[in-house]
Amino acid sequence: MTTADVSARPLADLISLAGRRAVVTGGGRGLGKAIALRLAEAGADLVIGDVDADLATTAAEDVARLHGVRALGCAMDVTDSASVAAAADRAVDELGGLEVWVNNAGVFPAVPALELADDTWDRVFAVNARGTFVGAREAAKRMTEGGAIVNIVSTAGFRGSAPGLAAYVGSKHAVRGLTRELALELAPLGIRVLGVAPSHVPTEGNLAAAAAAPHPADQPPTPLMLNGPIGRPGVPDDIARVALFCASDLAAFMTGSTLLADGGSTA
Repeated sequence: MTTADVSARPLADLISLAGRRAVVTGGGRGLGKAIALRLAEAGADLVIGDVDADLATTAAEDVARLHGVRALGCAMDVTDSASVAAAADRAVDELGGLEVWVNNAGVFPAVPALELADDTWDRVFAVNARGTFVGAREAAKRMTEGGAIVNIVSTAGFRGSAPGLAAYVGSKHAVRGLTRELALELAPLGIRVLGVAPSHVPTEGNLAAAAAAPHPADQPPTPLMLNGPIGRPGVPDDIARVALFCASDLAAFMTGSTLLADGGSTA
């Protein structure tokens, strides 16, 4: 399937997701909810998945109320392939199809490398790396007319991040590589695969991780959300706008890339 030349289409049409159906994993709060809100504002109907079903339901209600789209919340554990497939099926069965999938769910426990247990390592990779692959696989199976898969990577997919994040950094390098490989394999199906790599932004999860990060007892925690060259830390909507760009036809000629959304901190 060849990606269409969209040069003649107006800008408002290119950014619109009207008539498209999207799934956002880990969408109950933080980056995932911000992304869901922007996709909905662009016109997409949504399935919002989260391991916390109540958060997913509340987020879906908020999205539907604010933007007048159809939005469904569901329990989703990205380490369980059947759970991921069920969410994908809901998009097809209840919304009518699937064109956009955002792999946002992630975990980032802070454990020094010499104390990092095998099961913790495996858990991080199960959520961050395998969960991304399973989400992309199940989405691609259902994207019968092409589509876009957006993987939330991290600046940790480009470099070391902070003490205690060996599993997280390893898993995000894996997601960045997976993005490139899936772009090659899925291009013949008309499916684009892009990554978005945020720096740390003050979401509920990131703030908790920053507080829990290992540090000397006589020193305060190392701040993870620093001002880069742009002069301020990011906020969730900074990342959501880039995810919307990737999902929309504005990025129709892009696949395989991971876009840094980091205020220049990785420059």
